[in-house]
Amino acid sequence: MAKAFASQGDMTEKKITFDEVGRDLYAFTAEGDPNSGIIIGDDSVMIVEAQATPRLAEKVIERVRSVTDKPISHVVLTHYHAVRVLGASAYGADQIIMSDVARGMVEERGQEDWDSEFQRFPRLFEGHESIPGLTYPTTTFSDSMTVYLGKRRVDIKHIGRAHTAGDAVIHVPDENVMFTGDIVEDHSACYCGDGHFADWGQTLNNIKDYDVDAIAPGRGAALVGKDAVERAIESTRDFVTSTYEPAKKVAMKGGTLKDAWDAVRAACDPKFKDYAIYEHCLPFNVSRAYDEARGIWHPRIWTDKRDLEMWEQLQG
Repeated sequence: MAKAFASQGDMTEKKITFDEVGRDLYAFTAEGDPNSGIIIGDDSVMIVEAQATPRLAEKVIERVRSVTDKPISHVVLTHYHAVRVLGASAYGADQIIMSDVARGMVEERGQEDWDSEFQRFPRLFEGHESIPGLTYPTTTFSDSMTVYLGKRRVDIKHIGRAHTAGDAVIHVPDENVMFTGDIVEDHSACYCGDGHFADWGQTLNNIKDYDVDAIAPGRGAALVGKDAVERAIESTRDFVTSTYEPAKKVAMKGGTLKDAWDAVRAACDPKFKDYAIYEHCLPFNVSRAYDEARGIWHPRIWTDKRDLEMWEQLQG
């Protein structure tokens, strides 16, 4: 019997922080757990990332209410993963926004992802019984859309594949602040199980082209100032490259998934072992990197059954 996933034993409650990253812009962070963002406009509030359950979403709402009593009108979901979207019903928003591709991924693999994530990371689903079902957007976009919260302009864009095929970023021009979802992380492992390694670097370059003054990343601390932004972008790039290149070398030589696991560990452990959720992400990252290196461009769907089969294989 294989040992449990590292995430199944991670039951320690994380300390929540609520940092202002620009005027009336906030990052809700929790020591490597999924972040949310808050954008306060003239008359209403936009939430970026919903959390995994309505009960966890209430923790975000509590922080929002500490700084404004304006109604929550919009929820933007940067991608389809269960830990990001299943709490959306708690906000009572008029619009729930995703990219067209992200909505398609809900259709294609949303239930499977929910079952998979719930099995391997139960702590992130506190109050799971309150989830009403899969979260579907009310509004989608192809390349970009703009929302005005009164006079405050918010640009929502798909600027490339990375963490998933349907990733969105949210840019607030008046403060030059970006909410990147899991395209950028800070001192946290990237989850690459649905990732596109060959595209991720260019997508990071596209973010760099904005030359933003602050980023609220998908996981990890708020990044305020150009130096912090640059550091996090480049550490994310290093993480993705250090995962993919060893797996690619193994795949090109006809090696096994277990060979790729050993090679990636040798490259990544010395640099990233202390990163949040590193052990949780690693088997899924190696599996996806090994697949992509063998020409499987469309990520295979993770299911609770496939998770366990993969883990058994890696445990030998």
